[in-house]
Amino acid sequence: MKKTILAVAALSVLAGCQVTKSPTGRTQALMYSSADMNTLGAQSFEEIKAKEKVVTDARVNGYVACITDAITAHVPSSYGVKQWDVVVFDSPQANAFALPGGHIGVYTGLMKVAKTPDQLAAVIGHEIGHVLANHSNERLSRNQLTGMGMQIAGGAFDLAGVQNKELWMQGLGLGAQYGVALPFGRKQESESDKIGLDLMAKAGFKPEHSVTLWQAMGAAAGGQQPIEFLSTHPSNERRIKDLNKGMPKANATYQQAQASGLRPSCKV
Repeated sequence: MKKTILAVAALSVLAGCQVTKSPTGRTQALMYSSADMNTLGAQSFEEIKAKEKVVTDARVNGYVACITDAITAHVPSSYGVKQWDVVVFDSPQANAFALPGGHIGVYTGLMKVAKTPDQLAAVIGHEIGHVLANHSNERLSRNQLTGMGMQIAGGAFDLAGVQNKELWMQGLGLGAQYGVALPFGRKQESESDKIGLDLMAKAGFKPEHSVTLWQAMGAAAGGQQPIEFLSTHPSNERRIKDLNKGMPKANATYQQAQASGLRPSCKV
């Protein structure tokens, strides 16, 4: 009897899944609607802004907005976001994140590692890639299927009153303090690298700088990273190898962008 009940429950959950394809053609099972994910993204972003110190320096904000605007101009219109909300947070962490619904956070610590506009574009493109590929929805859906017990009441999220809020935030790639970006799985990280490389090239940023960025990240970490098998992130070496594999296509896209006059001039 118990097995029957569990089987029925499992079938009910699976019936709510939407099987779709990511931008790179990977099959995904998603349980939540875009509207629900956008609501969660917006509520989470407001909470982060309330907890973190927001940078008010117009030059810094203008610099990050210049890079972000150039990239988001190439986000497919089918995503449904016309204006992306970009905030710079004063924090030593070398991090950035993007949330469903068009919300982007960049930490000042990242700008000390990503020292050129092209390098910062590689990070921002990568984070937007997570959003376009529905990675948050995918992770939350997987958590639901594996019994973490997160539920949507009334078809919409209420972050203020929902139970297991920490799990929702982690599903979005945000740590317990909402200021630390958590990694997605290796496949998702690699997928976002591909999407981000294409986005930055379309915007007119030099694709090769995605490689120099991860070299800089490795140097900043002092070489102290776990072996790839034990890490959800691809190793820097693996990541750089995969980026270089996609570089010929990205460079061709970059040349087309340059020829059409897309030459971002973003300065602090």
